[in-house]
Order: sequence, then structure tokens, then C-alpha cells
Amino acid sequence: MANETNVYGKPLQLCCGNTGFTREGFCYVPTGDTGNHSICAIMTDEFLAHSKSVGNDLISPNPMYGFNGLNAGDRWCLCAIRWKQALSVGAAPFVILDATNSKSLEIVSLSDLETYRYIA
Repeated sequence: MANETNVYGKPLQLCCGNTGFTREGFCYVPTGDTGNHSICAIMTDEFLAHSKSVGNDLISPNPMYGFNGLNAGDRWCLCAIRWKQALSVGAAPFVILDATNSKSLEIVSLSDLETYRYIA
């Protein structure tokens, strides 16, 4: 994970514990991550319902993978393409840009991400 940067070219910050492709809490994209789990998103009920409706159930626990399911307010390293799909139907969740990997910019624009910037 050394030298991973966020969308502003600064060191990638922690998204949340046990998220991301590697479950290490950082939204970095190792070679085997074909899903580009690069966007640190804050889950909303609207996004979770949308995701489930298109076949990506992030709500239901899946003990086989140590996955407890997500709730509104949880942070998660989301696939960039899933975020872009949600954006196209008005269901994109807010993002934490300091913890969003620069590799997300291969799929989505910085201006779209900034529009959904989470402000505490």
C-alpha cells in the first residue's frame, strides 16, 4: 500500500476498519482487485436499496466471508463503477475524498466526487 494517494495526490487516509478489497480499512487497489474498490463511501439507505436492487446486496450478512452487512452511516470502500452507476440514477452516497484512492479517477470524474463530498 506504500505510496497510494487520494484524489488530490496526497497520502491515502484510512476509510474505516475492515473495509476494502483487502479488509485493511484503506481503499487501495491491489493488482487482483478488478472491481477497483477505491471510493470511500458513507452508506445511505437509498444507496443500499439501489445496490440490492441491481444484485449487489450489501445489507445482508454473509458469515462465510466475515461480512456483517452494512447499514446507513457505515463507511465502505466501494467499487468505482458501482458508485458511478448509483450516480446515474440519483442514488450515489457521499464520499470521503481524503480516503478515496486516486485510481477512482480512472472511472469517475473528480468534479462528480466533489459534488458528493462528505462534510462533517
